[in-house]
Amino acid sequence: MKKFEVPEHYRSNILGRIKEIRKVNDPRKKDHSPYVFHVGKTEFVIPRHFGFCYGVENAIEIAFRTVAENPGKRIFLLGEMIHNPQVNEDLIAEGIQFLVDNHGNRLVDFSTLSSEDIVITPAFGTTVEIAAELAELGVHLERYNTTCPFVEKVWKRSAELGNRGYTLVVHGKYLHEETRATFSHAAETGPVVVVRNRKEAELLARYIRKEMSDEQFEIDFANKCSSGFVASRDLQKIGVVNQTTMLASETQEIAAYLRDIVVEMYGEEATTDTRDTLCYATNDNQNATIGVLESGAQLAVVVGGFNSSNTIQIATILGEKMPVYFVRNASDFISLEKAIVFNSKTLKEEEIAPSLLQQENLKIVVTSGASCPDKIVDHVIQRILELRGETESVESALEGRI
Repeated sequence: MKKFEVPEHYRSNILGRIKEIRKVNDPRKKDHSPYVFHVGKTEFVIPRHFGFCYGVENAIEIAFRTVAENPGKRIFLLGEMIHNPQVNEDLIAEGIQFLVDNHGNRLVDFSTLSSEDIVITPAFGTTVEIAAELAELGVHLERYNTTCPFVEKVWKRSAELGNRGYTLVVHGKYLHEETRATFSHAAETGPVVVVRNRKEAELLARYIRKEMSDEQFEIDFANKCSSGFVASRDLQKIGVVNQTTMLASETQEIAAYLRDIVVEMYGEEATTDTRDTLCYATNDNQNATIGVLESGAQLAVVVGGFNSSNTIQIATILGEKMPVYFVRNASDFISLEKAIVFNSKTLKEEEIAPSLLQQENLKIVVTSGASCPDKIVDHVIQRILELRGETESVESALEGRI
């Protein structure tokens, strides 16, 4: 696996040491059991996989290298580099300007750009339309493209299927930057429709079975299907791909469900296996999260951006088994009486009293999303120990173990 150069202040000596020993003992990543250690009366459960993935490290390395190699030039980002507030704030501090917000609204008039400006494509990628518009202005994205290789793999598979006459069903959040980009690329070669969850997949199945009209489809899937989509014509042969940060098991469930419906209606050749498009890093992190569910922990702390899809999935998995405090960083734990957390069910920010941290003996899962620097998780662990009044250091607790 390639080693990336990311800023040193994103790395954690503590979590780095834990990851290294797990890598040595389990190089093929088959053991999803967590790493457990005690600090006083606090027992930490650390999943096998968490934090920066390949695509995120690749994007961060390119972005910071671009700044270093182009002093004096105007540098722009086509939206958030990744969904982590600290990383994006760091990039802004380096002088990078954002061209659009998370919803695609323009923050800078594109007509003010020129061939002298540098525009970085974020890890989520960008749409065919935006790339073409920038190219007309003399701005080319190839040199400073940080699109995740696994997102590009989905695009390539989508193009292949579209050229073979398949309609693409994208499992994703249709307003998410990655899904908008995947939708745009897939629509270059064939019809595309987006489903958010199993409920929307079941609605789509009614159109596959021709139980509902094409006119009603235009209402139910408005803004979620490509131009000119006709349900009675375009749902006879499908392939399912996903937004790479969605819950992999849910994508597989939706794909299997729709496959059965299409085969029933049109035969075996009407669908195809697309499991090869699932992101291995997302899968590893989600499997590792599942691996801590039976650890006996009383609480989980999930660290990451509140708009991070993969982090929300991790919080959702853990929330089925235990209470979850989903925070952006250590500062969200203001005191034992007050914390700012994100509710992964309501998708809203809340103020709570983190009273579970006051238990005398506490077993706690600590993990993070794929866009969260380990150093931020390190700070959260230290903050938990501070609030609990633990005097032993993490380093001394780990001494001799790793």
